[in-house]
Amino acid sequence: DVAEELGVTKAQLVRVSRMLGFDGYSQLKDALKSAVLGQDNPADMLARVRDNRKDIQVTIHREEHANLDDTWTQIKPDDVSLFCSKIQEAEAVYCAGWGISSLVAESLFIRLRTMGLRAVLMTRSGMTLQEQARAVKGGDLVVVCELPSFVIEVTEAVEIAKRNGAGIATITDSPAAPICRFSDLSFFVSATSPMFGSSIIGPLFLVHILTSVLAVNMGDSARMALEEQAQFLHDERIFHPVFGLKYS
Repeated sequence: DVAEELGVTKAQLVRVSRMLGFDGYSQLKDALKSAVLGQDNPADMLARVRDNRKDIQVTIHREEHANLDDTWTQIKPDDVSLFCSKIQEAEAVYCAGWGISSLVAESLFIRLRTMGLRAVLMTRSGMTLQEQARAVKGGDLVVVCELPSFVIEVTEAVEIAKRNGAGIATITDSPAAPICRFSDLSFFVSATSPMFGSSIIGPLFLVHILTSVLAVNMGDSARMALEEQAQFLHDERIFHPVFGLKYS
């Protein structure tokens, strides 16, 4: 399967493996698998930090700034415009994610609902993602965030939604993410982190940009929705009556 994907023969894979010092491709594959899994293993990440004896706060500060810069350079204006068009044309927008990626999905969901759009949060709850995806239909749009480790349930749910005729927009850190093969529109972010797996600073930054541009493009409809939402700020059953209140 790997040889077919790469467009080479199995014999060529074996030769490359031996050139790298492995007995064969199976040994190389095991080494690559261990290396990839080790990058996202929180225990291994902690061990590396302790071994390096570096100031973790300084490292995180530097890497998060790099995540923002790298994410910014990958944002294409045409893709942002296309995303906004797809959102406005969709009958319903499903915001999907698993684990830490679900926080990004929820951020998008809140912003869309705030603007009066029909949005549905699709995360692992009382039903599997595959079960929830059965309700997705043609005319809908699924926006899915998926950061390593990549989850089979997410991939299968996206496949079901695609098969049902829905549009798919993805937010990932790599074109190799399994969901990308179903995507009609892909956004790539930088999510490097020295601890706890992937960072969501880059993805949240992207969502902030996408929804802000969307609000501007929507014009009066977004303005009226935001004005209606702002009325909740004066409901003292929800918010304390203090100066400077804001909603999400």
